[in-house]
This record gives sequence, structure tokens and C-alpha cells, in this order.
Amino acid sequence: MATRTRRSQRRTEALSRERIVEAAIELLDAAGESGLTFRALTERLATGPGAIYWHVANKGELLGAATDAVVAAALAAEPAASAKSPEPAGPAGPAESPEAPESAGPAGPAESAETAGPAEAAGPAESAGPAEAAGPAESAESPEAAGPAVSAGSPQDGIRAIALGLFDAIEEHPWLASQLMTQLSHSLWETVAPRIFESVGRQIRALGVPESSWFAATSALMHYILGAAGQNATNAASARTLGPEVDRARFLDAASTAWEQLDPDDYPFTRAVAGQLRGHDDREQFLAGVDLILSGITASLPAR
Repeated sequence: MATRTRRSQRRTEALSRERIVEAAIELLDAAGESGLTFRALTERLATGPGAIYWHVANKGELLGAATDAVVAAALAAEPAASAKSPEPAGPAGPAESPEAPESAGPAGPAESAETAGPAEAAGPAESAGPAEAAGPAESAESPEAAGPAVSAGSPQDGIRAIALGLFDAIEEHPWLASQLMTQLSHSLWETVAPRIFESVGRQIRALGVPESSWFAATSALMHYILGAAGQNATNAASARTLGPEVDRARFLDAASTAWEQLDPDDYPFTRAVAGQLRGHDDREQFLAGVDLILSGITASLPAR
């Protein structure tokens, strides 16, 4: 019995939960959810399945841990200077939208995608868990990592940093969007939903929003951020099937031209904005949506 215990201890020390989650993320990035199997994981870690089961019970738990680890890292990242604006959000859109690479764009090929996804894509209104919800003890990050390091900036800057951190994480990890939807729809009591809700909610509170409006304001931002970023990832994945010969500029030009040729009686508005679709910037559009919501929130604040 003593020998078995010592072997178990050595195995636990040699293979940590964090290393298993890291390897799982690598597999998910390379081959998607279908590529994450315990067989592939044991091969990557050069170990047996028993050593992995010592730390995680099943694939569902592993997917949840991988999702939480990526989200925690995204929220803990230092906000980029390009995410900040010297003035509060106004109706004109983001004051200083960062430059994005040519690859960004909605429904475009390979790296391009439409960012302005419907807010409801993030899940029903109940998807935003209360800030007080507790995460599991095994979380990859400590509770202090729930929010990004944005204390030096304004609450608006903090929200932009959170939004861009999640946008970038979902773009970098194509599997993350569907896992976030799963977590927000079925596992509100796990770590992911409270972690995101807490990060956004702290900034909403710092804006001076009345407590009675905390849940609604935080939910609106959370739904938009995850919905738009998820739509971007979905469109990018679909665009990759078009092949390398279809570049973003050509794709968007064709889409814009098709809109311009729609029936003017049935589609007057779509025809009017067709030119804006051509060559627009994903990140700029994403931040413009964040700022539109912030404008509504700040406009509703009580006079001081």
C-alpha cells in the first residue's frame, strides 16, 4: 500500500493539471474539439491514461478547464494602448480604434469575419451569472485574475480592454466560441460565466451605474462582446473553406457589389451601406459596437 501511494504521489508531481490543460489547448487549437481525445493527450504528454484521469475525470471537465484557462489569460492581459480612448464613449463610435491587419473582416476568407454578431448569440439573458457565483477550486487562475489589469484607466478603457482580450482569444482559438456558448448555456455555476461577468461588472460599477441596473448593463455588454466575437470566429472558419485563392478584398468587393445590385424598393438601406461593407475593419467595427452600448449606459446615468 505504501509503495502504491508513493507512486501515485510521484505521478501527480510529474504531471500537473496545468500541464494537462495546456496540452489540451494545444490539441484543440490544432484539430478542434474532435481532435481532443484521451489517446491523443496521452501521446502528447508521453504518459498513460491513468495519470490523466488522476487530474481530470472526463473530456467535459477537460474542455471546461481549457476554456477557463484561455478566458482567464485573456482577462488578465494588460490592456493594449490601442484599446484606450482619451474621452468617454460617445455616439460617434470608438475614439481610438486600433489598427487591424488586412486579414480582419466579416464573412471574408481565411482570417476575415463579420464581427457584428447578434447580441443574443451569447445566450439568453440568464446566461450572465451573478458576480458572486463561485468557481471551482481547480481553476487555472486565482480569483484575482477575474479582471484585467485596468485600474490605471477609465472604466470605459477597462471594458474595451476586456472586449478586445476576449475578441483576440476567440479569434486565436477557433474552438473557444462554441465552448463559451456551452458554458454560458449549461454551466453558469462553473468558473467561466462568473469570471467574465465579474470583469465587466466591476467596470460597470466603476462607471457609477445604479446597482439596480448592474445586471442589465453587464449582461448587454457581455452578450454583445461574446456574440460579435463568436460570429467573427464562425465566419472566419467558414471563410477558410473558400480556399487561399479568394482573398478578403475580393470577397468583400463581390459582396458589396451584390448588395449594390439589390432591388432598390426592397433593400434601400442595405444598398445605401453596401460601400461600407467593402474594406471595413473588423476590430474597428467591434469596438464601435462596444462604444454604442457604453454610450447608452452612460447617457442613462443619473446627473451628478
